[in-house]
Amino acid sequence: MRLVIAKCSVDYAGRLTAHLPLATRVLMLKADGSVLVHSDGGSYKPLNWMSPPCTMKVASPDDAQRAAGVTEVWTVEQTKTDDRLVISIAEVLAESSYDLGVDPGLVKDGVESHLQELLAEHIETLGDGYSTVRREYMTAIGPVDILARDSTGTAVAVEIKRRGDIDGVEQLTRYLELMNRDPLLAPVTGVFAAQEIKPQARTLAEDRGIRCVVLDYDALRGMDDPETRLF
Repeated sequence: MRLVIAKCSVDYAGRLTAHLPLATRVLMLKADGSVLVHSDGGSYKPLNWMSPPCTMKVASPDDAQRAAGVTEVWTVEQTKTDDRLVISIAEVLAESSYDLGVDPGLVKDGVESHLQELLAEHIETLGDGYSTVRREYMTAIGPVDILARDSTGTAVAVEIKRRGDIDGVEQLTRYLELMNRDPLLAPVTGVFAAQEIKPQARTLAEDRGIRCVVLDYDALRGMDDPETRLF
């Protein structure tokens, strides 16, 4: 991982356009090719970013940029779309690189971990003919909670959350983009499963062709039968 603290402005062009005026920010360049722009407050989320697969080119500024104090221009381009992130560097304050090695992945806690175990055992919850291939299917960017196959034999990546929000959908989207490049798996469809799914997350998931499933924890544990409920 490469970390650069720099005075910079940032412009994003593609499906949407956005501009960050000149300020001091942290630029994070990860080994997977992603580039993230962080500020010192406001949120743990980056102000802007480019997800892999993408390429980055470093160029000298043109005369107008040089007159504005720009010393270097980074252009990060998404290889599958026309999206482009342009970072205009005015001054580099600090820079360092670290080899973080292979991350073992997120260790899930409490109910979420148990949900994964229970759903893997009762994968037919997702539909007739589903079968579990394995839990914690490892990819280059982390483990998919469950790799399953549906009644037609199509591979299905299942991401499980207690509360499903947009971040979880984005996480599953990254897994699907990577897995669909594997000829031994493709095509791979996605299921976003949670005890509660926020409306915005459901809208985003369905727009990307990801199916949403609300999980009943007690029913999966065999402590409640939905068919015997009065309401």
